[in-house]
Amino acid sequence: MEENKKRVPELRFPEFTDEWEERKFEDIFKVSQGLQIPISNRYKESGDKRYFYITNEFLKDSCEEAYYIDSPPENVICDKDDILMTRTGNTGIVVTDVQGCFHNNFFKIRYDKNNFFKRYIYYLLSSTKMQKTILNSAGSSTIPDLSHKSFYRIYGMFPSFQEQIKIGQYFYNLDQLIILHQCKLEHWKEVKKGLLQKMFPKKGSNVPEIRFPEFTDEWEQRKFSDIVLIERGGSPRPIDDYITDSPDGLNWVKIGDAPTQGHYITKTAEKIKPEGLSKTRQVKPGDLILSNSMSFGKPYIMGINGCIHDGWLLIRDTNKIFDLTFLCHLLGTTQMLEQYKSLAAGSTVNNLNKDLVGNTSVTIPQIEEQRVLGQYFETLDNLITLHQRKLDHLKELKKGLLQKMFV
Repeated sequence: MEENKKRVPELRFPEFTDEWEERKFEDIFKVSQGLQIPISNRYKESGDKRYFYITNEFLKDSCEEAYYIDSPPENVICDKDDILMTRTGNTGIVVTDVQGCFHNNFFKIRYDKNNFFKRYIYYLLSSTKMQKTILNSAGSSTIPDLSHKSFYRIYGMFPSFQEQIKIGQYFYNLDQLIILHQCKLEHWKEVKKGLLQKMFPKKGSNVPEIRFPEFTDEWEQRKFSDIVLIERGGSPRPIDDYITDSPDGLNWVKIGDAPTQGHYITKTAEKIKPEGLSKTRQVKPGDLILSNSMSFGKPYIMGINGCIHDGWLLIRDTNKIFDLTFLCHLLGTTQMLEQYKSLAAGSTVNNLNKDLVGNTSVTIPQIEEQRVLGQYFETLDNLITLHQRKLDHLKELKKGLLQKMFV
């Protein structure tokens, strides 16, 4: 019974009941290694064949990072729908979409297409279990390097050809859904980016390019430090002596506590002891904090009480001039980031500080228009967050299924 468990996946389409067969890669695959083409022989625009090579980015199915070369050797040519696998570093799998040739850090993997389905092979090699097996076979060096012999010694589990088709097509359709949501997410991010440039006045102007029709008054330009309180955070040191699990601890706001989507900080991973308060900066709900180094110039709204270290600037609307969501989006515009960079030019460290941010000019409308703009961009943010969550869910779903639908 234990042996049977090993020969069928945890999750399976109900119409299939036969055990899977364990096969040695040497009996199924034929691999060939590519060729390193000198940079002088690579062309960016055109050539006889596309040249698939290793970049610092993880390989994409579309192989958009390809160069072109002329008259490549026959043994390094790959056809449309061939499978390429990186054999050094973290193994990545690509199904080529055009005819081309490939770098020597790739293996080209060929197989009997009458008995083995391309998409099943692709997802089998991409599965969590197989990736671990391949990396282990590549050796324990700092940079794994998979040889022909090591690859051929690997064993994999294979169902019937019809089940391979079903599994391969299922994951392909799931990938298409992931791509669709990725495209939607990028679309709305680009929409927001464009509107942030057009719905806030450009340098030298006192009205935006795009505006809600009910508003016609000119915006007012003010020096930022004249209308808000700006203070730098601080950190009690050594900080490890102040970190606490006690319920009376103060929320300790770090860059990692900022959300990937949205602007509100609502929780922290760590707390500090109350006696550290005199050596830091306290913030409260409704305050804005601006990152001054790692995520240069990115604003967030505090949804909780807490304390900030010196990687943050506190911005407090003491004069009640701003709608908070409007101010948060204003501080994240290209126009503001350009001012930061311009004012920081020539300094040895490209960090924000109290004086630099205070010396910026902000152009602001009446509070009614601020509220409308703030709500508009908040709605856009919610839409972006929704698509991000859907995308994250699909990626996690795929990750889990790759573990459970392969033996």
